[in-house]
Amino acid sequence: MSENQNIEWKESWRDEYLKWVCGFANAQGGKIYIGINDSGEAVGVSDSKKLLEEIPNKIQTTLEIVADVNLLSKDDKDCIEISVHPSTYPINYKGEYHYRSGSTKQQLTGQALNQFLLKKTGITWDSVTIDNVTVREMRNDSFDIFREYAVRSGRMDQSSVALSNEELLNSLNLTENGAIKRAGVLLFHHNPEKWIPGAYVKIGFFENDADLRYQDEIHGSLMEQADKVVDLIYTKYLRADITYEGITRVETYPYPKEAIREAVFNAIAHKFYGALIPIQISVYRDKLYIANDCVFPDDWTVDDLMGKHRSRPYNPMIANTFFRAELIES
Repeated sequence: MSENQNIEWKESWRDEYLKWVCGFANAQGGKIYIGINDSGEAVGVSDSKKLLEEIPNKIQTTLEIVADVNLLSKDDKDCIEISVHPSTYPINYKGEYHYRSGSTKQQLTGQALNQFLLKKTGITWDSVTIDNVTVREMRNDSFDIFREYAVRSGRMDQSSVALSNEELLNSLNLTENGAIKRAGVLLFHHNPEKWIPGAYVKIGFFENDADLRYQDEIHGSLMEQADKVVDLIYTKYLRADITYEGITRVETYPYPKEAIREAVFNAIAHKFYGALIPIQISVYRDKLYIANDCVFPDDWTVDDLMGKHRSRPYNPMIANTFFRAELIES
């Protein structure tokens, strides 16, 4: 037995180790052994009876959870085993959130803390509402683009999109108690960057990694960006080979438009907009990169990604709206 993601050794008990208990509870659970040194050798504890009473009480009082605390004998020495079960809700130690990752304990702050809290509460990032945004201040352009695509795709009929903008947002589950969710603002507001900086796309043409020749930025709602980005790539950034079939001019681009379309739309739909960084598309003479900040499911491996897998979008509400408009598949 060695220290790992689920096992921690401590020579003696200190109340600060409640942070480790908190970290295990917020992760996958685990065990802390008191009376074992960093080499895995038993050094024992002299006050095992006292610790068997104090540790469970301190865990319950400070963290409001229950852990199994057991007396073990190793090499004829008393050791304490603290068995922590994973919690289904966030656990904090005096307002601090700790998490066990690998063989280390980390205090969660900033975006990592936001991610953790959203995951534990079952709320997705794009379903959080934004205050003081009204449908009246949202222009019709993005709604009209969606209506056209949704009807053309056959995934919504004419009567389903022949609603007011407010009713359409409601039907797509993009509102809650009268407030518009982040997904609704990103998808349909003409200036989502007012609330979510970095919600746009940058395209640049590079001669090499250090030589940027020209660039563009595509702002606006995600519906508008989806409508513009692919066309801009093909009209300005990619060079077509020209051939003729009889008197008919034939333009052949280096990449199939369907492939670029799918890659761009998926980058927009699945980006982690909380990173506040734009999608970056780098076009070279012989290659093209599409980069977005994203968050993979915790239990995914590279093999999961490259093989057949269930669809688990990070932004399910954005993904659903893109699916209705046939911009992405399920």
